[in-house]
Formats: sequence, structure tokens, C-alpha cells
Amino acid sequence: MLKIRLTRLGSKKNPFYRIVVSEAKNARDGRYLEDIGIYDPTKEPCVLKVNSEQAKKWLGNGAQPTEVVTRLFKTAGVL
Repeated sequence: MLKIRLTRLGSKKNPFYRIVVSEAKNARDGRYLEDIGIYDPTKEPCVLKVNSEQAKKWLGNGAQPTEVVTRLFKTAGVL
């Protein structure tokens, strides 16, 4: 089963996230298939960049987004 989820980067108390497609059994920061965007909540306003073509392709292939990614996709206009 494929999931579209966030993987955490950055230092302590300075989070930065990538939106990635990975197997559900892999660890949060583990191996992933494709990087489809970035999300940086520490900036004002927060930075959200999503490759909508790749996101729609993976959604069409059956990948399930997490709740947070679903909200981010709605903000970005993918869903």
C-alpha cells in the first residue's frame, strides 16, 4: 500500500518537511519512491510547493494521502 506523507528534515526545533510517496510499512524518514513537494511551516507565511502533476499521478495510481497531506493538497489546489 502506498502512502503520500510528510518526512521530517531540519534541525531540532526547526522542522522542514518533504511530501513524499512511500510504502506504508517504511519508517517516517525512511526510504521513499518519489519526492513531490516541500512544506516549511517555520516561515511566515508558510512555504508550500507541490508538483501537482506528480501528485495527481500518484493519487490516480491508488496512493492514499495522510490527513495532514490532504489538508495541504486542498490548500495547494491539488484536490
